Amino acid sequence: MVQKQESVDAAWSQVDNQFQRRNDLIGNLVETVKGYVKYEQATLVQVVEARAKATQVTVQADQLTQENIKKYQDAQGQLGMALSKLMSITENYPDLKGNEAFADLRVEMAGTENRIAVARRDFNDAVRDYNTYIRSFPNNLTSGMFGFDKKGYFQADAGSEKAPVVKF
Repeated sequence: MVQKQESVDAAWSQVDNQFQRRNDLIGNLVETVKGYVKYEQATLVQVVEARAKATQVTVQADQLTQENIKKYQDAQGQLGMALSKLMSITENYPDLKGNEAFADLRVEMAGTENRIAVARRDFNDAVRDYNTYIRSFPNNLTSGMFGFDKKGYFQADAGSEKAPVVKF
């Protein structure tokens, strides 16, 4: 049980690391965009505020309840939506799209989003393995006595079951 709990904790650490990587990149992205995007200050403010809120919501490995993970995921989701809005408005600025630093940051952000998806999947796999183990007989007879409680999962974001509509 200890080994499986440690696997969950390690997987959570990777999730947290990837979200921190995204948060670190966002600061550079906002500063790069700020010089080009004169009329979109409200969007920049939304991104900065969402980033601040996302960094305030933390979950320790020993508090991986479904409720705590949902709070964490909601804060990160709001940041993701603000970031998506920022990326979409940048399409209106050809000089910005041609900026090498911005192009590099976009690639870094895309890679980070992929890393987040992989880390979340790996975390959910570790949680499934752990939860199954502690709830299976005969482990279920002792797991609760020794504090091995069920862990929460990352869930799909609301609305993700609908594919985006692309029109030309």
